[in-house]
Amino acid sequence: MTSWNPDVNGIVNSIAFSRNCSQAYLGGAFTSVHGTAVHNIAEVSTTTGAVTNAFAHSANGQVETLLTYGTHLLTGGYFTSINGSSAHRYFTRLNTATGRDDGFLSLAISGHYQFPGVAQNPTRIYNQQLSHRGTLDLVEGDFTSVGGRSRQQIFMLNLSGGKATVTSWNSWAFYRNCATIEPFYLQAAAWSPNDSEIYVATTGYHPNGMPIGATPRTGLCDAAAAFPSTQATVSRLWINYAGCDSLYSTAADASTVYIGGHERWADNSRDCDAAGPGAVSAPGMVGLSPATGAVTFNPTRARGYGADDMLLTSAGLWIASDNYAGSAACGRVYGHAGICFLAYRT
Repeated sequence: MTSWNPDVNGIVNSIAFSRNCSQAYLGGAFTSVHGTAVHNIAEVSTTTGAVTNAFAHSANGQVETLLTYGTHLLTGGYFTSINGSSAHRYFTRLNTATGRDDGFLSLAISGHYQFPGVAQNPTRIYNQQLSHRGTLDLVEGDFTSVGGRSRQQIFMLNLSGGKATVTSWNSWAFYRNCATIEPFYLQAAAWSPNDSEIYVATTGYHPNGMPIGATPRTGLCDAAAAFPSTQATVSRLWINYAGCDSLYSTAADASTVYIGGHERWADNSRDCDAAGPGAVSAPGMVGLSPATGAVTFNPTRARGYGADDMLLTSAGLWIASDNYAGSAACGRVYGHAGICFLAYRT
């Protein structure tokens, strides 16, 4: 541990770094960092934690996701105005030196999910994942129109060229409604190593109007699934149901699709909140075959509220979660509350 402490007075949802890692960009719901008044976004020194005042630091709504892209910062959230600009709501690209909107993202994001009994679900951008080639960006959130195209739950951006454009990649599977309490349910995605496939992890509980009991599952609610990344309207390649337990994170390498949440099972397509025929006990996380979606890796993890994030490195898989109810086991080893690391075998 070091003395670095930005002393944020609220929630940090996302962190990105400058090219040389001397600066960190923080996004969340906060009003003070290192004693400096800010609003939901700030740049800080990775040495001292102090705010870099040259980078503008005011968003009028919570910032959910940050991604450094060259000398720019792809920024998404609930905001309708950020660092003096209200031209590009919910998702914009900021200059990493000034924090100002550079006009690269002009997507006119709008809409939210409406169906009988649905909970409040304001328009927002929630998460994003850059392709390995660095030209395409998957973006998840609550919206019904992006760049003049009908899109729900997720869209793909082409970042090459003078302006970012929404690609033709889409699936009608993303348009089905889940439970009224979880209208936005596709909260995480990952690219295959060669960018040919996209893996998603969802919440949602169960399809809207479907009984909770022992009924075969349909749709994407509380499931992991794979889709081709082809620039067209696509169908899923496979799906693996958690049995009505939420999945929050995913990552993928050549051999395994890693899925994390607060799930109790995998392969549980025939029941909800119970282990149906063929269900596999897989608490907290599971590894699936990229080709079939079958369980191939089952290290287990203390469930808590759920594994919110996963990061693959050349050495292995990092998993970030909470320590609710004293949960602190990962890979059948106790004492890893909040974060754990599963190393590749050598």
